[in-house]
Amino acid sequence: MKTFEKVTPILKRNWPKIILGLLLIIVVDLLQLTIPKIIQGSVDIMQMDNVAHSALFKPAITIFLLAVSIAFIRFLWRLLLIGNAWVIDRDLRQMYYEHLLLLSQNYFNKAKTGDLMAYATNDLNAVRMLMGFGLIILIDIIIFSIGAIFFMTNINLRLTLLAVIPMPLLSIIIIIFGKKIHKHFGNVQKAFASLSGKVQESISGIRVVKAFVQEESELDKMSESAYDYVKSNIALVRIFGIFHPFLFLIITISMGIVLVFGGEAVILNEISMGEFIAFFSYLGMFVWPAIAIGWLVNLYQRGTASLKRMNTIFEVQPEITDADADENITQIKGDVEVKNLTFGYNETVILKNISFRVKAGETLAVVGRTGCGKSTLIDLITRVYNPPEGSIFLDENEIFRIPLQTLHNDIVMVPQDIFLFSDTIAGNISLGNPDVTTEVLEEVSRRAQVHEEIQEFENGFETVIGERGVTLSGGQKQRLAIARALLTNPNVLILDDALSAVDTKTEKNILEHLVKIRKDKTTIIISHRISSVQHADKILVIDDKTIAETGTHEELLTLNGIYRDLYEKQQIKEKLERNSE
Repeated sequence: MKTFEKVTPILKRNWPKIILGLLLIIVVDLLQLTIPKIIQGSVDIMQMDNVAHSALFKPAITIFLLAVSIAFIRFLWRLLLIGNAWVIDRDLRQMYYEHLLLLSQNYFNKAKTGDLMAYATNDLNAVRMLMGFGLIILIDIIIFSIGAIFFMTNINLRLTLLAVIPMPLLSIIIIIFGKKIHKHFGNVQKAFASLSGKVQESISGIRVVKAFVQEESELDKMSESAYDYVKSNIALVRIFGIFHPFLFLIITISMGIVLVFGGEAVILNEISMGEFIAFFSYLGMFVWPAIAIGWLVNLYQRGTASLKRMNTIFEVQPEITDADADENITQIKGDVEVKNLTFGYNETVILKNISFRVKAGETLAVVGRTGCGKSTLIDLITRVYNPPEGSIFLDENEIFRIPLQTLHNDIVMVPQDIFLFSDTIAGNISLGNPDVTTEVLEEVSRRAQVHEEIQEFENGFETVIGERGVTLSGGQKQRLAIARALLTNPNVLILDDALSAVDTKTEKNILEHLVKIRKDKTTIIISHRISSVQHADKILVIDDKTIAETGTHEELLTLNGIYRDLYEKQQIKEKLERNSE
């Protein structure tokens, strides 16, 4: 029952349709069970002397009407149950996606994209089949088994007992093979996830593959993953290759018994020819559940194996929650204070005894060598990771008291590694703001120094930029992301090396616009380029995991320390670049 815990609420919401559909199946099955009785009577009539041809009209018409009724009702229950299975698929898919959105970023640092894709495709399909055809087959098995046994017993008890002698073997076979099917299908799903991950990785990194001429190497890796997937499926097919013949062997033995002993009963006039034909028809109906059990076992093992795999995702709880949040805090003005912050990953200290304060409306800059912990500091301020208690305060409220919705509404970060959707330029800039006007889009793109380049495209703002913005340069991507951030006009704007791919002239223009339009709002700039931070009200220099220097640009230059060293080296580099031009 724990396996079906996440599906149960969805089933309850759709319970009326499921119940009605199952009732219609029962009606259809009962109607089908009456047909052999009608045939029995017709055959017995034909055995009589001087029977009028018209005597068969009534049973023939009855069978025709039953067939039409069965066809119509079968259409209805298929519409209800199979259609409902797709509804369950949709709801479960939605639940899965919503859960992924709730999970913290740290989870996605560890999870494989291929696995997550496999859950949303192959596994959900197996669950849908179980919830649709699985329920249908289960009811069919119950009704046909009970109904067929009832009518067979009514015809001849001894013949019925002889017919079901081989049937207990079915239980033994199902128990033995059911566990094997479950295990092998789990292996198939894992292999499919691995294959999906490899395809996704290869396509995402196709430019790197081609740049380093690794097509053959990637093809070999893909062939290996595909072979593992095929090998897992063949192992599963091998199990079914043994399973189904055993089922048909038992069924055939049962039919042989009925043919021998039933034929003898007809010869000895213990049962009529009509009863023998009806008995054989009911045995055929009883055979269907025996065959359907194999299919049901397959669907059940596949479905439960997939549900268990999905439950491992549903059981993951987000690390970042609103457990201690104060819902009355609906806005962040922009006062940021960090007190004695020490933080690390897996017992490795990244930041040590970090303390500073930036008041609302000020610009703070953080500089330092690569890997010094600048981005980690920002991840803690935006609660990508949970900071230690009592270390980060926003507007004098500890960060844990601020609802995540408020935090994400009022703090916007532009990272160095920009992600753009396969959408239009307008769609990427107006992300989350679908009603924004063209005039506003043009304004923010001008402030981000990308408007002129947008106009050069044939379709302007309606230009589709391709997956991950593949048609744009690195600098264009960064400026589109800055335009997207400016559109939201957040109280706290964080630029995490977001100008690294922009030339110094364009960078200067962007920063000048930021100074003008964000006089009353907080801006935090993370950069390794001194030119990006000279205008800041306060500059922090991080070195050896802690704050080594702090002050304005002029103050730091007089210290003759790390900051001045970085500044002079970058000045020399810029001169060399200008001379080379």
